[in-house]
Amino acid sequence: MDQVYEMHLWGKNGNPFYSGEGSHRSEIIDPYIKAVTSFLKSFEEPLVVCDLGCGDFNVGKHFVKFTKNYIAVDVVEELINYNKQNFKANNLEFQCLDLATDHLPAGDCAILRQVLQHLSNREVQHILDKLSNFKYVILTEHVPKGQFKANKDIISGQGTRLKKQSGLQILDAPFNFVAKSENTLSTVTLEDDKGIIVTTLFEIS
Repeated sequence: MDQVYEMHLWGKNGNPFYSGEGSHRSEIIDPYIKAVTSFLKSFEEPLVVCDLGCGDFNVGKHFVKFTKNYIAVDVVEELINYNKQNFKANNLEFQCLDLATDHLPAGDCAILRQVLQHLSNREVQHILDKLSNFKYVILTEHVPKGQFKANKDIISGQGTRLKKQSGLQILDAPFNFVAKSENTLSTVTLEDDKGIIVTTLFEIS
């Protein structure tokens, strides 16, 4: 992931770290921000939220004020250091962690926004095994339109399963993730048959 930012593989907009159009195009992020904000505001006692794969924080910055604590995590150390300098709040902290191999922070709700789609099935499974410690998981995945064979394996990197006409469905094999309930928070259909970005709320316990 360091190379993604060093080589600007997701583009650039004058910022040394840029997480791509999926984190900046208003037609993609506005429905997501609205849905997640509504969920967070529905609690009398604010939640502790762990943003797992926070990227350049253009999206996550909108949620901090609706939480008790907001822990933003990414694997790229220079990106985390940049975010620490540019985003500050009393209830906000940034941590540099590898989601697949490191111990995750404790919290009520985990957010993974277009993160797992870049990872191999093995790394996805390692992360899913840790999510049972949260009460809620908000998962966003970019999947093909229409029917598709889910969970085809890939090599971890900047690519996704879309190139194989596949997408992640964590409730299906080989993951068989166990959730008490699931609810679609938002869907964004991209133009030119570029797929659908789906955000799902899973209640774990």
